[in-house]
Amino acid sequence: MMEDVGKRVQWVYESAGDVEELGKRYDEWARFYDSDITEHYGYQLPSRVAELVTKYVTNKQNRILDAGAGTGLVGQLLHNLGFNNIIGIDLSKGMLAEAEKKRVYTALHQKVLGEDLGFDTHLFDAVVCVGTLTIGHAPASSLEELIRVTKSNGFIIFSMRPDVYENHGFKEKQDELVRGGFWRIAEVTEDFLGLPKGQPDGYNRIYVYRVLRTKSITNIGDDDGDVFHRWSLEL
Repeated sequence: MMEDVGKRVQWVYESAGDVEELGKRYDEWARFYDSDITEHYGYQLPSRVAELVTKYVTNKQNRILDAGAGTGLVGQLLHNLGFNNIIGIDLSKGMLAEAEKKRVYTALHQKVLGEDLGFDTHLFDAVVCVGTLTIGHAPASSLEELIRVTKSNGFIIFSMRPDVYENHGFKEKQDELVRGGFWRIAEVTEDFLGLPKGQPDGYNRIYVYRVLRTKSITNIGDDDGDVFHRWSLEL
């Protein structure tokens, strides 16, 4: 793999939008990821999210989903803070292998955000998603499945770039879910530099939502035979 850190990152992100290829490139990047992202870029997102988890999730035994766990950076921080019931998912086997080495997860699964995660409804007390809800990695529709697997009154805490929020369907989806009564905003941080060393103009913010009620999906056909989703409320 190329030695230049910036070129490695660019190479990975060039495949965004092709899930299979993206997963393969993350597999190759996995062994370099922690040093690249922390030492070269000064990655701030895991620590910022972990701080908010301690604010909103007071029971350290609560079951937490780390959605887009990568190599387990946020899982490690949460474990150090006393959380010991963390399940991680990621699209890359290589990244999950690195996460496994940290020995902080109760389980790790290869899954793709934007698809059915295969977990029971109301399974998790909280969900964290760090650096994953971005272009070509996970669509705005991913939020619906995260709500489904979260208990009522649980929290979903995720980072996002402001430009992704405004221009890639997340603003509309997040507002739609508020209007539908499925979650409400608990906190939005001020914008901050998520990668201050490598991206001095790369701002991020963190959203905290409290889940009010979850969604279940029924696929039904319209008169033309097309399939669409009917959402129903589950209190």
